Amino acid sequence: MTVPEPTSAHAAWLPAEAFRPIGARRTLVLGDGLLVETARDEVAHACARFGGSLLRRADDRASGQASDRASGRTGDQAGGQADLVLALATEAHLPAAAQAVREESGQDERPIGAEGFLLARRGEVTVVLAGGPAGLLYGLFHVVRLGEAAFGGPRPVERHRPALRRRMLDHWDNIDTHPVMGQVERGYAGGSVFWQDGGPRGDLTRVRAYARLLAAAGVNAITVNNVNVHATEAHLLTDRLGDVAAIAAELRPYGIRTHLSVNFAAPIVLGALACADPLDEDVRAWWAAATARVYDAIPDFGGYVVKADSEGQPGPFAYGRSHAEGANLLADALAPFGGVVHWRAFVYDHRQDWRDRSTDRARAAYDHFAPLDGQFRANAILQVKHGPMDFQVREPVSPVIAAMPRTRVAVELQVTQEYTGQQRHVCYLPPMWREVLDFEPRGPEGPAVAGLADELVAVSNVGDDFYWTGHPLAQANLYAFGRLAWDPRLDPAALLDEWIDLTFTPAAAGDPERLRGTLHAMMDGSWLTYERYTAPLGVGFMVRPGHHYGPDVDGYEYTPWGTYHFADRDGVGVDRTRATGTGFTGQYPEPWSRVYESAEECPDELLLFFHHVPYQHVLRGGTSVIQHIYDTHFAGADQAAETRLLWQKLTDLVDPELHARVAELLDEQLRSAEEWRDQINTYFSRKSGVPDAHGRRIY
Repeated sequence: MTVPEPTSAHAAWLPAEAFRPIGARRTLVLGDGLLVETARDEVAHACARFGGSLLRRADDRASGQASDRASGRTGDQAGGQADLVLALATEAHLPAAAQAVREESGQDERPIGAEGFLLARRGEVTVVLAGGPAGLLYGLFHVVRLGEAAFGGPRPVERHRPALRRRMLDHWDNIDTHPVMGQVERGYAGGSVFWQDGGPRGDLTRVRAYARLLAAAGVNAITVNNVNVHATEAHLLTDRLGDVAAIAAELRPYGIRTHLSVNFAAPIVLGALACADPLDEDVRAWWAAATARVYDAIPDFGGYVVKADSEGQPGPFAYGRSHAEGANLLADALAPFGGVVHWRAFVYDHRQDWRDRSTDRARAAYDHFAPLDGQFRANAILQVKHGPMDFQVREPVSPVIAAMPRTRVAVELQVTQEYTGQQRHVCYLPPMWREVLDFEPRGPEGPAVAGLADELVAVSNVGDDFYWTGHPLAQANLYAFGRLAWDPRLDPAALLDEWIDLTFTPAAAGDPERLRGTLHAMMDGSWLTYERYTAPLGVGFMVRPGHHYGPDVDGYEYTPWGTYHFADRDGVGVDRTRATGTGFTGQYPEPWSRVYESAEECPDELLLFFHHVPYQHVLRGGTSVIQHIYDTHFAGADQAAETRLLWQKLTDLVDPELHARVAELLDEQLRSAEEWRDQINTYFSRKSGVPDAHGRRIY
């Protein structure tokens, strides 16, 4: 296998220079299997570039010489002890340093699993012992992440294993370019990396390069098509299955399992059956046969993703069946092959009457799914958006996550920045994700969201743009998602350091501390900056309908979509209390049901999500709601301007083309932030009649 380095794409967090510490040393790789061969090829490629040696057996001079000839080293440098040992823990003949690590770790009865690995340094040898081929590959990339630090000084045995079994990205990619949504729905980085002109891309080198990036971040599964399954995409399940198999072949060497979004009505659309009733025997037989054909073509296929009875997609409601019965139909078809179905909980009435204040979109997922807890098959995974609405810059955690103790739950995040600047604004999202993962639905006595989730899933932000994510700095969100899915306890600031040190090597060798410090100043608080100049205090939306970019305070206020703010002359916000509102607060267990019910106890940042309050209502921070709106929108625009100035100071440390791309996007971010500031402040000034206490210009 050739290590993919497409010239049509940025190297992101795997530039060649990141492999210098490995490539300049002697590395022994022991083990068999496709992913072990991938690790071996990665090492050989690095050695060929930087003059090191790939050894295939301990102290095997002949093998070393053969590898050295391939890498350009001379024979008298071959053989001898390895500097780095990458081996499966089950290998019978390990060098002494690796044997010592295995013996020492054997006293710890905790398994490392097929994806886990041990890392230690014994004497002058760094050792990675893996529980399986995937663990060996992850161990290799961890050494790449550590760089020279992996080879300096003693290192006690470290145990690394993923907290979550499946760490998955959903691609909302279309084969045919959709007339409204384009080729990638909610995509902000160009076209699809998989599909082009109504079919698969002819050259899939970039797909393998993408798999390599994902494996290095810890992702192990992806869906290759949109959850809104259109006519052409429906056929990927049957007569276009070969296209999916070709993509799976490129993902497989890096341990990425392929999943497919499917149309619940496929037995009608593709099989000419009269119905898609999940309890109909012909329907069940059709799905069983179709799934068997999928596994014949893709033996390591992961499973299906389904959006049903939501936003016009077909589902079991048409037959009077429940979501559990719909999900179990597909789970039963997948079970013989070890596959899973991800059933999305994003189900709500998107044709509601805006006049009816008793209807609350935020309630919908809980109302639909909480009564079904315990009715889903073991291989059916309920995929729940992290908030009850739709990936807003600020939402409470969805109550569904804590309401399904007998159901496998995947928490869904959105890496693509649909409502957070669409990859035209800097918005580093991991601080928000950590807040979600750390949230304790039952208070300190119960587990956090990270402990309740069986999986972490996110909507990808990747396209065929040279920089993968459109905005070069948006790569950090993709990288950090994978790392947080591996270990939800990781610190977002530390993950940003990892990404910076990998991505900007060696361009910033002249002054790495200045580069790192400047990027932290730009990115650490960028989520809060974006929040300051957009929709205030958790009320959400206020975006231009359809494309969702830029301010439009009343854009959705009288639409069927259920995303309202109810601003009037007296106040703003949505009453979701049990006492006088929609009762949504009652979907939370204590203590949050009580906290959210009270306008005095509710966290300031979520006040307008749960309460309709007067403009002069005093926040817990001591400022009135209306003054908070003014202050934060002026501050947010000022911070966007400061971010642009900070970037201008890095011209000597960053590749000129990358610097120019970011500079152009920061100009747009500042323009948009000022537009948000002026529209929001003007709207609420006119609505409330309350002037800004500081006399700043409001139109």
